[in-house]
Amino acid sequence: MLLLGGFALSTGIALASPGAHGPNGEHLDAAPTAGVTSSAPRFETKSENYELVGRLQGGEFSMFINRFATNVPVDQAKVEVELGQLKAPAPYHSDQGDYAVADEKFLAELGKKGSHALVITILDGQESDLLDGTLEVGATQAAPGATHAHGAENALLFGALAIAALAAVGGLGWLLGRGSNSKVAKGGAQ
Repeated sequence: MLLLGGFALSTGIALASPGAHGPNGEHLDAAPTAGVTSSAPRFETKSENYELVGRLQGGEFSMFINRFATNVPVDQAKVEVELGQLKAPAPYHSDQGDYAVADEKFLAELGKKGSHALVITILDGQESDLLDGTLEVGATQAAPGATHAHGAENALLFGALAIAALAAVGGLGWLLGRGSNSKVAKGGAQ
């Protein structure tokens, strides 16, 4: 019984505490990190009328545009993106619900490491707007395919600690059991 209680106490140390993670599994004890955690460069911008999220991924620069007040997606607008002296149209893709630039020269310039100032022109029926933003490409981006391992790299360390804890509990049980046996032996011999 004592051995079982000692085992339960020692294994409780090795288990993750429910308070160590936030509601989405993020580690709350880790220091905040700077930079973007996504492998694809992205940016966000907004105006009084529109909000836009853009990302450079899969050989195109795609943008999702919504109305700012209602968050309703904007479809079938005429969208153009400027990068320095380069301009490229971004036609609407109804299958994805996004606007995408596929111009190779534009994408080659946008894919270079550094900060890229963008101006997006939106013509939506009687409304029009200019939005600007900066796309950061380079060092702050996580490597493609990078994942958060949740301690998998420490499996050997955790295994060794578990074995050490079991050995300590077993040794403690053996010592306590040995002590009670010697008292019985002494008492019986007198």
